[in-house]
Amino acid sequence: MENFVKALNDVLWSTPVIYTCLGVGLLFSILTRFLQVRHFKDMIKLMFHGKSSDAGVSSFQALSIALSGRVGTGNIAGTATAIAMGGPGAVFWMWAIAFIGASSAFIESTLAQIYKVKQGGIYRGGPAYYIEKGIGKKWFAVLFATSALLAMSVLMPGIQSNSIAVGMDNAFGVSKAVTGVFLVLLLGGIIFGGIRRIATVAQYVVPFMALGYILVSLIIVGMNVGELPAVFALIFKSAFAADSMFGGIVGSAIAWGVKRGIYSNEAGQGTGAHAAAAAEVSHPVKQGLVQAFSVYIDTLFVCSATAFMILFTGSFNTVGPDGKTFIVENLPGVAEGPAYTQAAIETALPGFGAGFVAVSLFFFAFTTIMAYYYIAETNIAYLTKGRDSRLPMFLLKIVILGATFYGAVKTANLAWALGDVGLGLMVWINLIAILLLAKPALIALKDYEQQKKQGLDPVFNSTKLGIKNAEYWEQEYSVESKKEVS
Repeated sequence: MENFVKALNDVLWSTPVIYTCLGVGLLFSILTRFLQVRHFKDMIKLMFHGKSSDAGVSSFQALSIALSGRVGTGNIAGTATAIAMGGPGAVFWMWAIAFIGASSAFIESTLAQIYKVKQGGIYRGGPAYYIEKGIGKKWFAVLFATSALLAMSVLMPGIQSNSIAVGMDNAFGVSKAVTGVFLVLLLGGIIFGGIRRIATVAQYVVPFMALGYILVSLIIVGMNVGELPAVFALIFKSAFAADSMFGGIVGSAIAWGVKRGIYSNEAGQGTGAHAAAAAEVSHPVKQGLVQAFSVYIDTLFVCSATAFMILFTGSFNTVGPDGKTFIVENLPGVAEGPAYTQAAIETALPGFGAGFVAVSLFFFAFTTIMAYYYIAETNIAYLTKGRDSRLPMFLLKIVILGATFYGAVKTANLAWALGDVGLGLMVWINLIAILLLAKPALIALKDYEQQKKQGLDPVFNSTKLGIKNAEYWEQEYSVESKKEVS
């Protein structure tokens, strides 16, 4: 099983695919004239605009749902693994994919808003919807929906629950089975409450967990502030083969930095687009900009917090070009992953590391499983639209709860390998889709900017802009707007 999964990963994450991810993000950055810089102020301001409605959630709630998916075990375990396999230079490539990936996140999230629908009284949208309506290839949309459903409900929850279980076992001696049962009970209580309960939990838990984690990292950086120039120099030299120790693995630094960066921030993967479609906004670009900023929060803030704690304290090992011997072995016998972060915190704050990382992993990973459920539910809704979806939705809940428990007790290597397969399938399909569909998002961006120049609060009119099949904006939004005016 593990050999088959590894072979599949070698195809899905081959070198051309990794460079394609970078290339697509760079292309969108150029086409949008680097909106991730130009509209940085708007990104922050729009996060707190808008309110929820009977059909949708607020911009901040949609951001929180997306962040609950983005900020997960990849921010702790994934960052540590990137350093272990690619050296400190991998951190630079994580930053690079976040910066240019913000434009990919903008495109996919704006498309999700343009082509969203009101289904069962609530907003639904995401890659499956914009592929069908924008490209007109239903089989392609069904392929994505099926891949996303498989990844989100079966393949990927195990990564998150496994990290929680390992962390709890290491820190508090809680057995993996007990942790698994607790996760199932807690998750069940939330997902059976629907999108509103997920949004409510996310909007309170996600900011709290991210800020707390970043604060601890700042304390550790502050305690070692004299090392700041040396750490930054090490990251940049290692990224460009200018470091004598890590220069020989620059290829691994790029590969692991990009792969773990995409896994963590999900830019171009299509997952964040599902949450973006649920937001109540007057113009698709508004939520596109908010979702673009979520990539920054995930990688530039939270992943960097992990990287700095590890590098400032020297709590890591790095494998050499042969994949067997170590270039650096500061932690003999310690496997890559959360243990690096635990060791880093223990170095600076003795007696605090294991427990803090275990609790952080719990919040990070648990909210990610919540987001996975929402994404899977959205794709079930797409696949069953026009039919009674109550039974499929119930079965989905049972499957994701089962996958969560199973992941808590299985080996970490297989969990990560299966997760990489799920992610790879979605990235392939979604990247092709957003490349074919970029034009409507770029038209919407131009319209947003023109209205802003006129001093207006941008309102979207898909018919006027010549964007076809934007069902919600053509029909319901105009009717609802007239009702509010009257």
